[in-house]
Amino acid sequence: QVQLAESGGGLVQARDSLRLSCEDSGPAFSIYPMGWFRQVPGKEREFLAAASWNGETTEYADSVKGRFTISRESTKNTAYLQMTSLKPEDTALYLCTAATAIRSVRSGLGYWGQGTQVTVSS
Repeated sequence: QVQLAESGGGLVQARDSLRLSCEDSGPAFSIYPMGWFRQVPGKEREFLAAASWNGETTEYADSVKGRFTISRESTKNTAYLQMTSLKPEDTALYLCTAATAIRSVRSGLGYWGQGTQVTVSS
């Protein structure tokens, strides 16, 4: 069973950096591809990034490519989203997801955490 818990969100200023964490307390972290989405009220969830089970394969949305980096640390059952050069339009609820295949992660068809709020002030 996958149990995801995000942390690391908060209020930051434009151009700041922030690192989000997603810990999986379930037993299958090491074999599940994982990813990050974000959601703004009234809009659909937006795919941001995904990483294969070993972190060697990564995918990014064009909107964050070059600014956000996904990584994972298997010894801590944790995935990260390093965000740099943050903009006010990055303000959203950031959600972690895991699924049995990276294409399922990208499609939003996996397990979800509750999310962590990121607010970027101008």
